[in-house]
Order: sequence, then structure tokens, then C-alpha cells
Amino acid sequence: QPAQPFMAWHISTIHNTMSNTEGSNETVNLISKEGDSHPVPVSIAKLSKLVETTIDDDESDEEVHEIPLPNVKGSVLAKVIEFCTHYKTVEVMNEIQAPLKSNKIEEIVQKWYADFVKVEQVLLFELVTAANFMDIKPLLDVTVLAVAIMIKGKSADDIRAIFNISNNITPEEEARFREEHKWLNEGNS
Repeated sequence: QPAQPFMAWHISTIHNTMSNTEGSNETVNLISKEGDSHPVPVSIAKLSKLVETTIDDDESDEEVHEIPLPNVKGSVLAKVIEFCTHYKTVEVMNEIQAPLKSNKIEEIVQKWYADFVKVEQVLLFELVTAANFMDIKPLLDVTVLAVAIMIKGKSADDIRAIFNISNNITPEEEARFREEHKWLNEGNS
């Protein structure tokens, strides 16, 4: 008979221990621009400072959190979640050092991260926007790095084309600007 209270205490202790660790299995539903729900473990989703702040500000621990992300398309959100999952569960990305030691992204970050940003330009820009909106510093760092490498050494016209920026400056205005700011190019000749 004395063993039963011990056994009950032991089972209760195991249950309490498991209950305390289940908090790490908690999920949050990230809602895309289209209204699609993407369940993500909280520990992964909190790589986003926006998500972390929203969850920490919400005092109701009982309900599943739903966080609308009206600026993030579903396909982009899926890529963001893929990035965050890899970052939190497989390997943390190397910190990007400035100035850049190479023009090759593979020599700056690990292969997985370099491959992750080898996407169509439109998707890359959407990832930059999502990373900025969701405040995910490592994702913003690697996507901006990819853009920086993409435009490095390009002419102003090439950069305008990449970013779809129209040139509404007349040749006369450009000549005047270059004359007024010729000190910018001193030492680059």
C-alpha cells in the first residue's frame, strides 16, 4: 500500500513535467494576405519580432494565436516559414560581415542559405518585404545581401531596370547634378 502514493506522486510529477514542456509544442496560426492559415510552432515563429511581440502582448494563454499578415502572400509566407524552420532547427546562418569579403553569396553564408535566395527576382523582393514587415533580421540580412550582390557593379540604368524605376531626370538635370556633386566620384577614376 505505501507504494501507491509514491506511484501516484511519480505519475503526477511525470505529467506535470510533460505539461510544462508541451508549451514548446504550442503553435501559432500565421494568416496570409489571402486568408490562408499556416500553423507554425511558436518557438520557430518567434524568430519574427512581430510575431514574438504579438504573442507576448496577448495575455490569453488558452487560445491558439492567430496573427494576420496582410502584407505577406501565402506562397511567400511558406518560404518565410521554411527559412525560419531551417534557421531554428538545423543551423543558424553565419553572421554577414561588412564589408563583404566576396561577391559570391556561397562564400558568405552556408550553402542552404545561398540556395534559398537563388529565386526569381520578384520572389526575392517579396521575401525582402516580408522579412522587413515581420521583422526577421536573419532573413532580411540574407535577402538584402542577395539584392546587393545582384546590383553590385551595375550601371544606374541597369539598376533602374532591375527595380522598375523610371528615369524622369532630363539629361540636362543629370549633367547639372553631376557637376554639382562631382566630388562624389573623386578618387573613383
